Amino acid sequence: MKKTTILLLLSFACGVQAQVVSVADFGVHPNSFEDAAEGVRQAIAACREQPGATLLFPKGRYDFYPANAEKREYYISNTSSETECTSKVKTIGLLFEGVKNLTIEGSGSQLVFHGKMTTWAFDRCENIRLSNVAIDFERPSISELTFVEVGEDRVVAAIHPDSRYDVIDGKLCFYGEGWTMHSTFSILTDTVEGTELYSSFDPLWRSRATEIALNLVKFEGDFRGVNYSVGKTLTIRDPARDHVGAFINRSKNVWLENITLHFMHGLGVVSQFSENITSTKVTIAPSRGRTIAGFADGMHFSGCRGHILVDSCRFTGLHDDPMNVHGTYLRITEMLSPKVVTLRFMHSQTYGFQAFYEGDTVAFIHAPSLRTRGRAVVKSVKKLSEREMQVELSDAVPSGIGVNDCLENLTWTPSLEVRGCRFEMTNTRGLLVTTPKKVEVTGNHFYRTGMYAIQIAGDAGSWYESGAVRDVTIRGNVFEEVGYNRGGQDSYAIAVNPEVHEQVKGHYVHRNIRISGNVFKTLDGLILKARSVDGLVFENNAISRSAWMPPLRQPGDRETTAKPFLLEDCRNVKVDGKKQ
Repeated sequence: MKKTTILLLLSFACGVQAQVVSVADFGVHPNSFEDAAEGVRQAIAACREQPGATLLFPKGRYDFYPANAEKREYYISNTSSETECTSKVKTIGLLFEGVKNLTIEGSGSQLVFHGKMTTWAFDRCENIRLSNVAIDFERPSISELTFVEVGEDRVVAAIHPDSRYDVIDGKLCFYGEGWTMHSTFSILTDTVEGTELYSSFDPLWRSRATEIALNLVKFEGDFRGVNYSVGKTLTIRDPARDHVGAFINRSKNVWLENITLHFMHGLGVVSQFSENITSTKVTIAPSRGRTIAGFADGMHFSGCRGHILVDSCRFTGLHDDPMNVHGTYLRITEMLSPKVVTLRFMHSQTYGFQAFYEGDTVAFIHAPSLRTRGRAVVKSVKKLSEREMQVELSDAVPSGIGVNDCLENLTWTPSLEVRGCRFEMTNTRGLLVTTPKKVEVTGNHFYRTGMYAIQIAGDAGSWYESGAVRDVTIRGNVFEEVGYNRGGQDSYAIAVNPEVHEQVKGHYVHRNIRISGNVFKTLDGLILKARSVDGLVFENNAISRSAWMPPLRQPGDRETTAKPFLLEDCRNVKVDGKKQ
């Protein structure tokens, strides 16, 4: 097979001259609509033997089908339980394993995926860069229909051309390339207002459907009390997160730049136990007139370390949070000796991966209060099952810690910088963050996020997402008409709300949060609610009320009686220079 290699002027720090490996040299050509999986796999293998190489996609469209794609078993945080998804084998379009010093240059190409797939994965890679590429699916696994007529007993809807369907025995059935829906989760989108609301496909499913023209379906049934309305779009998916949009696993020094993600099946770009991740000018936004680009989260960081930078990115059209940064608490289920404990993953959708490594520093967490009661170093880890592990520690479990309390991995916690980004068109929150390292959220625009724009939580009883914050700066951001899905009593822009079930005098979960120089354009005048914080400063922020009427409100609704600042069990609080 002919190979073309071009010497580059630039090289990696290792001093090896970089070479260009074109996918065209392996029989992969743009705009052929043929399966590129096998040829791209060969090109990736060639790059593995040439540290410092550039993998080049000449500009055009490339298609990837499941039949020839790589298969790997991955247990991924926040995805699916044993019953939701019995197999953890993922189908991966572009798989990079153990690759070092590689640039993947898309040249403005579009990679189009078929069926249910994880688009790309970096597994145990180092110094890897993906740039100048757009990713989409031929048939996104979210179906969309827009209402053109809505009455009490009749609805007419236009089906988006990307949403394959059939009407069988009077029922509208959505299907895709090798799949159909077994259950549904629905959100109603309004691109004019820039909002998303929880909704349901059930009223349409219970009705009688008739196709009256191509991509136009009439439904006859009982539609009293539904939140459908003309011009809005119902987006429907199966709730099972059987894949992720992309996966960064146990990798170091990863750059994503100038990438557009038009659709991701399952949870979004998940980075798990990886170090130093930079995302610059990454856009998550739908294409071809669709309203949704993401099955769930946009970027999800679980158990990472080093520095995470998200710069000049845009998140629009997601079924869940644009960004989430956290670790994982594991529960102590058995005390085998003073230094040996059995631990268990508790949340149904998070388990199976190695949460502790030899040499890691861990904290003992009193679960009801989230209080840290001591530290130790991991000496050994023994896997007992996908749910449980046995951990030997350097020091004895401290007094006051026992069964049902938790261990937190302090070694795998990142610093975070989010700057110059736009968060919009999401039903839930904008940014969730729980990490003890330095956090800076600066110069972003949070526009009509359905819930809090920023949430700092942490819990050892529900999601088990760890990482009490110690140094957070929120500066120079715009918070515009956020919280419309929370209702008038809880439409706060920022929420610091750890799940504390037992308050200990003198103990505070989060510390040192500074909110300054921001612009708040509020719905109800509700700015900040905070619980269990030591050191909270709110100063030099501009606050105004918006005249916009959220979709859940009705003219004449009573004004909220909630306080602009709701503070509970906090100390060392200053609001515009005044102690609270």
